[in-house]
Amino acid sequence: MLGAFLHVRRHPRDRSGRECSSTCLFCSARLPEPQLKGIVTRLSSRQGFQLQMQPDGTIDGTKDEDSTYAVFNLIPVGLRVVAIQGVQTKLYLAMNNEGFLYTSEHFTPECKFKESVFENYYVTYSSMLYRQQASGRAWYLGLNKEGGIMKGNHVKKNKAAAHFIPKPLKVAMYREPSLHDLTELSRSGSGTPTKSRSASALLNGGGKSPSNNDLS
Repeated sequence: MLGAFLHVRRHPRDRSGRECSSTCLFCSARLPEPQLKGIVTRLSSRQGFQLQMQPDGTIDGTKDEDSTYAVFNLIPVGLRVVAIQGVQTKLYLAMNNEGFLYTSEHFTPECKFKESVFENYYVTYSSMLYRQQASGRAWYLGLNKEGGIMKGNHVKKNKAAAHFIPKPLKVAMYREPSLHDLTELSRSGSGTPTKSRSASALLNGGGKSPSNNDLS
């Protein structure tokens, strides 16, 4: 499981040895240092595939264990909550309110996944935002037997489709992603985006979302 911790920074000292003011130009101009300790990893599915995010944003499974598109940043954004970002694409994995998986250039509440350890050290990733209203059952990231991405509300936690084993490549430090709202990210249940902030967003490996001109 991933954890987060704060890296304490001290202001630089002036020639007299005193710490400078927090409003000094030197400090205010610096970018915040990475504070979140995560991992660069592959996510190996129990179905025999590596989860991958292709250059066009398509999410699926591959048998190629050396695929550069099957490497992800797992960034802790809460207690046992992670953001899953493609290392090559820099896109975030997300799940909408119909259970469709898609990719987003922006980090939103739909990009937050609860990371839970299942039996035999398998890990599941479920949406932090959506679940079955009647039963309360979580919606999970999952791959089918053909390596295709599944709708989250069709994946059960005790099935192989939901089970992944992270294969860490290295530990990395990350800056906290800037959280964007979902006002411009509503999508229809058919899998065709109705409006998107990101022109590269995809739903379950479907067609590319319309451009801003198409949406007007």
